[in-house]
Amino acid sequence: MAAIPTFLVIVIFFVAIVAFFIFLYYFPIGLWIRTIAAGVPLSIVSLIRMRFIGIPPSIIVNNLVRARKAGLPLTVDQMQSHFLAGGNVENVVLAMIAAQRAQIPLEWQRAAAIDLAGRNVLEALQTSVNPKVIETPVFQGVAQNGIQLNVKARITVRSNLDRYVGGAGEPTIIARVGEGVVSAVGAAVDHKEVLEYPDRISKTVLAKGLDAGTAFEIVSIDIADVDVGKNIGAELQMSQAEADRRIAQAKASERQYAAMASEQEQKAQTQAMRAKVVEAEASIPMAIAEAFRSGNLGIMDYYRMNNIKADTDMRSSIGTSVERTDQPPQAPPPPAAPK
Repeated sequence: MAAIPTFLVIVIFFVAIVAFFIFLYYFPIGLWIRTIAAGVPLSIVSLIRMRFIGIPPSIIVNNLVRARKAGLPLTVDQMQSHFLAGGNVENVVLAMIAAQRAQIPLEWQRAAAIDLAGRNVLEALQTSVNPKVIETPVFQGVAQNGIQLNVKARITVRSNLDRYVGGAGEPTIIARVGEGVVSAVGAAVDHKEVLEYPDRISKTVLAKGLDAGTAFEIVSIDIADVDVGKNIGAELQMSQAEADRRIAQAKASERQYAAMASEQEQKAQTQAMRAKVVEAEASIPMAIAEAFRSGNLGIMDYYRMNNIKADTDMRSSIGTSVERTDQPPQAPPPPAAPK
């Protein structure tokens, strides 16, 4: 009998090892033994079926054992359908175990719906048992006397599992509380009232039922800090005064420009009238020449007119010189101080 080549022996050995691991992958003997030991028997066919439909058998087996040991009547089909829907089976099972321990009614359908909605059902249950504190940003409100107040609050909320699917989240709670704080500060006549009794803000905000339609129930609203900000009323008055000043300045500039335009128009009219006077004076020699030609003006009449004109000019010059001599003499300058 011929000996088997060494290379063929090695290939057969490796093929056998690969076949063994493939067998263990599709036939999870270890998980099947674990279910029997835990008292939650599952057939090997069910485990093989999980592997073929793309469900890790370890996830189903581990959570099924965990649920049965906690006394929860969960089935394999529920876990498989939730896993195939894209849910987190482990979080849902842990949440249901925690709800059972805390005596909070929580069904599988509700827990699965919360998980498929994209929210952490385990965290929601923990927040329902242990309320969560939300730190708000600084809200700025203005009292009726114009003083700004900066208010910071702490909101203690508890998860409401009945409204956790479809309910608004933390940003809505913070926005509503901010609106209530600003409204409460604005209702105060004097900012000192808010500084003296800050609990009025929390009472006013809580009375409005701000948690309606949200996934939380507001347990309490505590005012953490109240600081005095700017004097908004004074700043508004200063802004109004500045605006009035600019309006008055604009109106004054408008009147100034109107007066300047009127002055320019009057100057233009004066120049037009002077042009007419010059035009009329220019027509006098032509009228005199026409009078000479028509015989209405003689040479002696022309001489007499020139004499009268010269006499008038002389009298005008004499009157101007007399007015200058009638002015009082100016006082002599004071003597210079000795050096």
